[in-house]
Amino acid sequence: MHKVLVANRGEIAIRIFRASEELGLKTVGIYAAEDELSIHRFKAQESYQVGAGKAPIAAYLDMDDIIRIAKESGADAIHPGYGLLSENAEFARKVAAAGLTFVGPRPELLDMFGDKVAAKEAAHQAGLQTIPGTPEPTRDFDEIRAFTQEHGFPVMLKSASGGGGRGMRIVHSAEELEAVYPNAVSEAKQSFGDDRMYVEKYIKAAKHIEVQVMGDQHDHLVHLFERDCSVQRRNQKVIEIAPAVGLPEALRAEICDAAVKLMAHVHYETRGQLNSWWKTANSISSRSILGCKWNTPSPS
Repeated sequence: MHKVLVANRGEIAIRIFRASEELGLKTVGIYAAEDELSIHRFKAQESYQVGAGKAPIAAYLDMDDIIRIAKESGADAIHPGYGLLSENAEFARKVAAAGLTFVGPRPELLDMFGDKVAAKEAAHQAGLQTIPGTPEPTRDFDEIRAFTQEHGFPVMLKSASGGGGRGMRIVHSAEELEAVYPNAVSEAKQSFGDDRMYVEKYIKAAKHIEVQVMGDQHDHLVHLFERDCSVQRRNQKVIEIAPAVGLPEALRAEICDAAVKLMAHVHYETRGQLNSWWKTANSISSRSILGCKWNTPSPS
């Protein structure tokens, strides 16, 4: 790797430029027309406009144009930062097909963890415990209702794809389920282009713990300990505290070891984070598997 194009903007891009240059790598930036005077454009050693004629967000999502710029500038790697295209398996495949290095997880891992139910199955195969939930994503409301009749309320209704609290509802009764289901499905469809849903038991008064993990192509894998992300608004974290306060040492070790166990099972590469809910010992939930975010390296 000699020259890195950063397919992102703002502070995210600037931090990656800085880290790349400290490693002796040349850097290439991209910018939408509206970001012509953005600082990140001038922090890269070279910068090129992307997605000409498109709205700002659409410009940064223009996969083919990003790859065109990378090849024409002589970059041999593309770093997506986080957000935008960082979790897009199609983009990762296009980068590889162009003969470039995607600085992030392999496409098959992006596919797996982009589908929460598929990720949950991987957790089961790795021998991890998850909370009860529907076995497959579905568009059939009767399947979801049948689950609640068997396991009771409250439950968490979730979109099969995406994250960030979109398409997610806490449901306390059968009447509430019927009322919120259409809105959750519509929100999931608009946000992720996927209206499949699933449901699992809701854990009250839980802590949201995230574990950082890092792996390489030689199956070396370590965790970088945890942080508490329990302060949330609309199911999205707003404050992170590291290390997690009040987390028993035995449970801390169990959660971190579970993160390593899952990622070793799928032969994970680069850096990511694994989210876990805990309430009592041995209560690693499906959130710990399904909330995976692939935060590729962006050190300061």
